Amino acid sequence: MRSMSDESIATRIEQLVAEEHDLRNREQEERSDPGALATDKDRLDAVQVELDRCWDLLRQRRALRSAGGDPDAAELRDADTVEHYRQ
Repeated sequence: MRSMSDESIATRIEQLVAEEHDLRNREQEERSDPGALATDKDRLDAVQVELDRCWDLLRQRRALRSAGGDPDAAELRDADTVEHYRQ
């Protein structure tokens, strides 16, 4: 993702959340189809990682703005970095 506005990041988050909900609903419907379940599980994992990355980018932008910095200086971090933050 190149430099994005807060609004475009929020829109992407909304799209990913909707996809996450669809995948979870399909998971309930596809219990008897192991192949479909595995495919959906892989996609769900990818969606969750992308959501974490988008939230991280949005937090960076807000923190930079709050500190008087340029929110466009925020960078999308790689999945490994974002997924290994301490909660």
